[in-house]
Order: sequence, then C-alpha cells, then structure tokens
Amino acid sequence: MKTTSRVVVIGGGVVGASVLYHLTKLGWSDVMLVERSELTSGSTWHAAGGFHTLNGDTNMAALQGYTINLYKELEEITSMSCGLHHVGGLTLADNQDRFDMLLAERAKHRYMGLETEVFGPEQIKEFAPIINTDGIIGALYDPLDGHLDPSGTTHAYAKAARLGGADIVTHTKVIETNQRPDGTWDVVTDKGTIHTEHVVNAGGLWAREVGAMAGVYLPLHPMEHQYIVTDEIAEIYERGTEHPHVMDPSGESYLRQEGRGLCIGFYEQPCRPWAVDGTPWDFGHELLPDDFDKIEDSIAFAYKRFPVLETAGVKSVIHGPFTFAPDGNPLVGPIPGLRGYWSACGVMAGFSQGGGVGLMLAQWMVDGECERDTSAMDVARYGRWITPGYTLPKVIENYQTRFSVSYPNEELPAARPLRTTPMYDAFDNMGAVWGQQYGLEVVNYFAEGDEPRFETPSFRRSNAFDATAREVAAVRNAVGINEVQNFGKYDVQGPGARAWLDRLMAGRIPAPGRLSLTPMLSPQGRIIGDFTVSCLSETHFQITGSYGAQAYHMRWFMSHEPDGEVTLDNVSDRRTGFQIAGPRARDLLQAVTREDVSDMRFMDVRQLTIGLSTAIVQRVSYTGDLGYEIYVDAMEQRALWQVLWEAGQEFGIRPFGMRAMMSLRLDKFFGSWGREFSPDYTPAETGLDRFISWKKDTDFIGRAAAEAERSAPPERVSVAFEIEAEDADVNAYEPVWIDGKVQGFCTSGGYSHHLGKSIALALVPRALVSPDMKAEVEVLGNMCKATLLPEPLFDQSGARMRG
Repeated sequence: MKTTSRVVVIGGGVVGASVLYHLTKLGWSDVMLVERSELTSGSTWHAAGGFHTLNGDTNMAALQGYTINLYKELEEITSMSCGLHHVGGLTLADNQDRFDMLLAERAKHRYMGLETEVFGPEQIKEFAPIINTDGIIGALYDPLDGHLDPSGTTHAYAKAARLGGADIVTHTKVIETNQRPDGTWDVVTDKGTIHTEHVVNAGGLWAREVGAMAGVYLPLHPMEHQYIVTDEIAEIYERGTEHPHVMDPSGESYLRQEGRGLCIGFYEQPCRPWAVDGTPWDFGHELLPDDFDKIEDSIAFAYKRFPVLETAGVKSVIHGPFTFAPDGNPLVGPIPGLRGYWSACGVMAGFSQGGGVGLMLAQWMVDGECERDTSAMDVARYGRWITPGYTLPKVIENYQTRFSVSYPNEELPAARPLRTTPMYDAFDNMGAVWGQQYGLEVVNYFAEGDEPRFETPSFRRSNAFDATAREVAAVRNAVGINEVQNFGKYDVQGPGARAWLDRLMAGRIPAPGRLSLTPMLSPQGRIIGDFTVSCLSETHFQITGSYGAQAYHMRWFMSHEPDGEVTLDNVSDRRTGFQIAGPRARDLLQAVTREDVSDMRFMDVRQLTIGLSTAIVQRVSYTGDLGYEIYVDAMEQRALWQVLWEAGQEFGIRPFGMRAMMSLRLDKFFGSWGREFSPDYTPAETGLDRFISWKKDTDFIGRAAAEAERSAPPERVSVAFEIEAEDADVNAYEPVWIDGKVQGFCTSGGYSHHLGKSIALALVPRALVSPDMKAEVEVLGNMCKATLLPEPLFDQSGARMRG
C-alpha cells in the first residue's frame, strides 16, 4: 500500500468511486481510495438502483441529468456494463396541489432542456396499463428515468478511476485521521499510515464516525428503508417492452420492473431511524429483518393503485439503511475551518446524484470552484449550531415527506423552534407566523384577530396575502419595523482591514462614516457574495450579507485569511437590532436620539445613542424606502425595541415580516441572495456590475474575469416584467417565452402589494431586450403575458430612498 497520496478518499460506495474517477478525469492521478471491506459495502449494494432527474432544486436536477448521461460514458471507457434500463418514468398526481407541483417542475425543465411531458389519465393508462387511474389528475413523464445495476456501476467507476491512475485499497480500515501542523493529513489504517494533502469523507453509513475522527460533526442519519421484489406477473412479462418507473407520491411508493415481476419500495410514515448511537463497524453486507408492519398501510394503498400486486407473490424483501441529511440533499464540499478535509456524504440518491456529486467535488478540489451553484448540497449550509438532537427529527421528517408536495412557501415544523432572538416571545404574542433560516426563527408575517397562525402551503397566493398587504401599506404610508437578526454580520478591524477588504470585495471600500454595496466574486468572476460594507473608522468595518450563508462566507474569508494586522469576527448572533422604514422613519429615529439626524445622508453610517444603547445606525433599507438599520448588542435588543415601539406609536408604527420585505423589494427590482445573486450568475448578467469599482487599483479577486465581461457583455441580462397573473405569481425558474420558444427564465418574483401588480425578475437574451419586447411567462401551465418594465414603478427618482 502507498504511504503518500495527494488525495485519500475514504469509502468505496458509489459516491467514493465517483469522486475518485472525477479527480482522475480532471487530471489528478496521485489519488487513492481506501475501503474497510469490499467496494459497494454499506448502502450501495442493496440500493434499488433507480435514477431520475426530478428535484426541487434546479442545479440538483441538472446534476442528476449529468449523472444519468454519464453512465454510457463509463461503459465506453471501461467496456463494463452498468446494466442500464432507460425505461422512462411517471410521477402521479391525484390532487390539484400535486398537479401544480408537476406543472411547476415541467416549466423548469423547459429552460433546462429536459424533455419531460405532462400526461393525462388516458395517456397514463396507455403507457402503464397496470395503474388504476381513478382519482388521478395527471402525471409528469420523464424519458430519462430508469434503473441500473448498483454493483456493476460502482465497479465501472472504479475501473475508470484506475485507468486514470488511481489506486484502490480494499479490506483496509481507517482508524484515525490526524492533521499535521502544516495542514496535511495522516490517514491511519490497520495496514499502515498514508500521508495526504486532502481527505475526502465518502464514508456513507459510517460518515459520522469517520468525521468524528477529525473532530467534525456531519448532520446525517441512517434510516431503515424497505422494498419488495415480487414473483412473476403475467401483465409484466407478457408486455412487449419493459414497464416504466412509476412514482406514486400519495401512496409513498416507487415501482419498477424487476425481471419478470415488479420492485416496489416505500417511504412510509411510521418510519424508523437506524443506528442512532453509531453505525457498527462490522455491518456491511447484511440486511435488516423484514418488517411488514410499518409498511402495512402503504401496501394496502399500493394494492388499490396497482391491482396486479394483490395477487403477486413476494420473491424477496430488501430492508437496509440509507443515510439522509436534514433536508435530504447531499453534504458536499470543504469543511469550514478545516483545511484539506472534504465531505462527500449524505447522498441518499446515489445513482441519481453520485456522478454530479463527484464532478462538483472534483472541480472544487482541482479548480477551486464549481461550474454551477452548489449551495443546495454545500456542507456549509449548516453551521456549528447543528446537533444530533436537531438532525434526527429533521431526517425523520424528510423521510416522511420524501414524496410530499414541496411548496415554495412551506415551513416544515420538526426540530423547531431551536434558535431564537430575544424578541421571539414578544413577536409570538403579537401574532407572528414563523419561518426559519439557518436554524433561526424569523417572522414571515403577523396574523391579526381570528386569522390563522399558520400559512397554508400553496403554489398559489396563500392566506398570508392580506396580512402581507397590510404590512406593506404600513411601510409605504407610515413606518414599519423589522428585525435585522437574519443578516450575517462580520466585524473587521485592524490597520490592514481596508486593504484586505479591498482585495476581497469588487466594489468600493467606503470612507469613514459611509457605506457601500459590493459584490464578492470568485476567481472566475461569479457572484459568491452580496454585501454592505460600513466604515466605522479607518480601521474598523462592519460587513453584512445573507444570514444563511454565514458558514459559506466565513469559509471563503478564512481561505483568504488576513495577516496579523486584521481581525475578523462573525458577530451575526451577537449584534442585532431592527430596521425602520417608511416616510416617517426619520421622524421616529429623531424621536429616540438626542443627536440631529436631519443631515444623515443616504448610505451614511453613524454611531448614535438610541435610548439606553450605543447603536450602529445605517441609512439604507432593502424596502427601497427611506429607512435605517439599527444595530446593538443582542443583550440590548429588547430595550431598543421598547424605545422604538413606544416612540413609534405617534407615527403609526407596525411590525412587518419577510413576506412583506420580499414584496417591497420588488417595487425597486432589488435582487435577492440565492435568487438573482448566486455563483450561477455574474455581475454583468444581474446588474451588480454597477457596484464594481473599476477605478480602484486593487487586483480584487475575480477582476480579470469581470473586466473581460465588461469588454464583451454576456449574452443574457436581468430584466423585470409585469405579469398578467391570476391567482399564482412567479416563484423561480419559470420559463420566459419569446418569439414562440423558451429563451429565458425567471430568477424570482411575486406580488407587489404597493403597486398591485405581479412582478417577475428574469434572465433573457440581451439582444432581444427592446421597448416593444413581447414575452410570456409560463406559470403553472398558463401562458401569462409579460410586459417589460424598463425602470421601477415606485420612487423612480429615488426621492423617497435618498432624500
């Protein structure tokens, strides 16, 4: 066995083998994989082997498409069979909400180039006669759906990796992973020690245990999962073609042909977590005891949906564990704060996602960044606050909702509340309807009177509509108050602070007493951050960004770690406060401080005494109105609230939540992190290039790519549309039709309560943008007229915001 290697991948399942192959594909040959038993041990060998592209996150769907298309390439490279069966698949809908979800997914697929179709009951019956279509509204058909041989596919990855120079060592157990002072690693096995620059944890069922060796907690948990293979069924083996896949979400089941019979698996409600206190090291090729009791209801439902099952005998039962993360997506990428340690685990759908996971991780390691936004599977989407106590109920919830309708406004209840601010009880008593971000409870809106304290999940306008309109009116007509806890906040100090920020940020670093808006770019010029930089003094800055991207941003900050002349402190949960916004916001601010604020200009920042507290006050607001952000120590937030709330009564103050905030920002076409601004896009595409400081002489990260794009503008550009919508507004990724074909897509949208209009922000071909541009946006299967809006309809001159 080698004693040195550039990369050591721990774990020989399909994911570990994919990572190994993709590293060699991108040119790294000094790589090895270490497996405690045989390849495929763990979850891989007993997987049902199905694959599909359907995923609520478009980047995950695209990576699943990549994975599926990769298998033929593997077969060509290795001359090995992956046992591919491209039979196509149907996802059934038996109620309007589920059908709305399929329509929304079909719309996304149009711009992604995926050739899915919506079938009616008659087409379903023709395509898959064994389905009882009573009560079925329709189905989504995907020709790429199919299944494969899990063992053959994993060994094909492994052979392709070996052909690229990789080493694979089996029957070798990793005992320790120890980091040396220089940041490299010693991987200690029962056969010797391997010195390596990079460790990849692809431990699957044992990923928790492997992570613990390095002091890392990975939020994942194994769940028991059961599927059944039937005896021969005449309706199956007498068909001229192989039976397609069928997903029946209402029945919590998936079904496919297996030989001359059927394979059907279940995501049952009375599910069971497995190995709560740790995965036994001696587990590998075993199965769990059959347990028909927990799937009894699911089987009864399946008999009604697929009557041929009722008389079919059971040939075999496969009951084994799979690992899940709290949201069901993989945990991939560099572990924040730990150099050279990478995660590639929690990949529940290994044969749908394994190829994409391997490609993204290999690009991350070799090139320093990925070709697309990986936030949906980035291990940094969870912070240090996450615990096994949180992970377990969320994993159970995810398993139980695996086939549930996924609504754009849904707030899942498990493991909540966990993280709250000092205002939680006060807001709760005021009727707060809560959402969560990064584990934090955030007010979505306030219910009044007999309004329910729960927002009905829907693809259409929900029961939050009237409450949101009320809060928007309060901001636009008087003054609203909103918590600013859900901003990521970082304190940067020292004589080298300005130079460090100048290098990190593409925009201008402001003078003392001023603030600026700036993108942060990757070396390839993609947007990896959208920040407000506030200069409190020549050597002291506050930067604010997305709260949910804290670990992601801190990882980037620390990878470009400043020298001893700069200190960086994440104060997101120690510095909090409120924003006040609306035409009476200045009057309110003046009423709570003895200092004159009449000369405080737009984009000014000052330290003011507000009531009993010394506060950082910034004249800026995401509402697009006259507004201020007021930050204090978290211990003083309740005192600040009392001062603002009591003084605000004279000015008509009302609290508002995130639903109103997201409506208000549409009035000014303000983009949002994770929607308009993400690593999928560049500044020139989204309009953030107006905040780049081209005149500064710093070679900021991503400058060369941004300069190149400035010289040759990208083909697509962000625009705003007014949509002639009925009861459903744009959410994201709806296709934009121009000249009878899909030529763009929406990045976000919603209803502007102030303007009384449905608004969409979209990326479309730059060459097609003109005053008389004619377009349509497909919303839940309806073609809605889209009128280009060349400038915001609210406060066009900026008098309210800047005056």
